[in-house]
Amino acid sequence: MKRTFGLLVIVAAAFVVPSAASAQNTYVGVKACTMCHKSEKQGMQLAIWEKSKHAGAYNTLTTPKAAEIAKAKGIANAAEAKECLECHTIKGGPDAADIKQGVQCENCHGAGSGYKAMATMKSKDLAVKGGLVAFADQAAVEAMCKTCHNEKSPTNKPFNFEERWKEIAHKKPAA
Repeated sequence: MKRTFGLLVIVAAAFVVPSAASAQNTYVGVKACTMCHKSEKQGMQLAIWEKSKHAGAYNTLTTPKAAEIAKAKGIANAAEAKECLECHTIKGGPDAADIKQGVQCENCHGAGSGYKAMATMKSKDLAVKGGLVAFADQAAVEAMCKTCHNEKSPTNKPFNFEERWKEIAHKKPAA
């Protein structure tokens, strides 16, 4: 059982690790993604994200509850603490405004500067070569989710991937 789980983690990580191209990319912000990902043809992906807790993840760090948790952990300000920001914001956004977008497209799909162009996005292969992190299967998606939804979180609750995925799934409909 342990061996199977370990193998699963290694295989999943292979599909989650950003490519060399994505390591060079910069974050473009959710607005760059939403231009194309808000229509029915694209599966209403923007609307799904906007209704999710991911969209407000940064804002939770500014609440009295977050201040209480931070104080108990010896953290002065949850909205500025690296250990809180790593799961509640875009990873390495170009300026402070970007962190307020919470957990958005590029948290999971990689910094978008190398694949945001429509001509690139029309070809999944080109988008992946440009740095888009595409997941091979649900196990890879679950592995990505668990980089934040885990016991490191001071508010960790049991994480039922299948249940939670239903809330955020945003596949493009079949053509």
